[in-house]
Amino acid sequence: MTIETKNGSSRARVRAMVLAAARGLGLAVVSLPLAVLCFTLTAVSIALIPIGVGIVTTPYVLTGVRAFADWRRSLAARWCGVRIPSAYRPVPKGANPWARTFGMLRDPATWRDLRWLPVDMTAGFLTALVPAVLLVYAVEGFVLAAGLWRVYADADDGYWYAFVPVSDQASAFGAAALGAVFLVLGHFYTPSLLHAHFGLTRAVLTAGQDELAERVRVLTETRRDAVDTSAAELRRIERDLHDGAQARLVAMGMDLGTIETLLEKDPQQAKQLLAHARQSSADALAELRDLVRGIHPPVLAERGLGDAVRALALRLPVATEVEVDLGGGRADAPVESAAYFAVSEVLTNAAKHSGGDRIWVDLHHDDGRLRLSVTDNGRGGAVIGAGSGLAGVERRLGTFDGVLAVSSPAGGPTMVTMEIPCALS
Repeated sequence: MTIETKNGSSRARVRAMVLAAARGLGLAVVSLPLAVLCFTLTAVSIALIPIGVGIVTTPYVLTGVRAFADWRRSLAARWCGVRIPSAYRPVPKGANPWARTFGMLRDPATWRDLRWLPVDMTAGFLTALVPAVLLVYAVEGFVLAAGLWRVYADADDGYWYAFVPVSDQASAFGAAALGAVFLVLGHFYTPSLLHAHFGLTRAVLTAGQDELAERVRVLTETRRDAVDTSAAELRRIERDLHDGAQARLVAMGMDLGTIETLLEKDPQQAKQLLAHARQSSADALAELRDLVRGIHPPVLAERGLGDAVRALALRLPVATEVEVDLGGGRADAPVESAAYFAVSEVLTNAAKHSGGDRIWVDLHHDDGRLRLSVTDNGRGGAVIGAGSGLAGVERRLGTFDGVLAVSSPAGGPTMVTMEIPCALS
């Protein structure tokens, strides 16, 4: 190794030491008051939930806490290469304050943030400050040896630098020697100490085994629901084919056999049977088209989700407005299919049970999520419960890690919001 290479490596270590100390000091000074503020506001806001004030304030406070935690995640990645995943559950933007508050409070990531704040105020503050303290304390030892010891020479109890009592030039040189030790330690370990600070942050903010096990349980449950739904759909298709189109085709075959017999004996009767067979074939074809539309509508495959929902709206007995903003892109076919049938179920419920005379549908893609909302001006009172169509919609969306939120006060209006994480191509 050449002398230039050694000097370059040494200079790089010095820069890394000074940079880590400066970053740690800045982080400690800025993060302590912010962590105290976030923790205090969160505690007060949650305490005010029973009287209703917290219902309005808590989503905003928790959003601020998430922004603070995400800022630390960003610093950890940029400064030390420490990756801390952000795994917040999406909250529908159009949800009412009640749904937003309790949706965020049910998120395990929220409680990880709230556990992290006290840790960041204490152990996090100290671990961020140690790199700067180590460097400054080392410099103090040299400054004492340069003559600062004289300022403390007349003090009654003297001046202690770590475990060295400084009272004259000789003891000041001892402080300088100890400062050199601190400087060497800082030279080699200051970046690692800042890395340890972010390692502590990662340990608190990262999901534990219990949460991962819960996540596996939810995914297993949604997969089972998807399998059960697919099996039920297959049975429905088989039943519709057997009782509908297949029965008509069998009857038409029997009619054709009878027509062959009657062509010479009774042409008039054969003509009537031909007309009946033609009608049966038309009915069978219509049933097959309806069956195919129930599996995967042709308009969805050919023209995409926006046009498919517009086609749904045209068939409703209630005036329906559809607004689509997907930027010309399309989601994966399974996602489009799930979104289409979810909207179809919600629109059917609104047309049959809401009692309203207008429906508004909004589809757009934003921040990696497909967002669909259906609003009606009906009587309200819609809930997600066992046996309701909305419960089936929630299970369908859960297969794709989607969420469903319902705002439906008595007297209306009703707003059903659905979000599915996806990318458009």
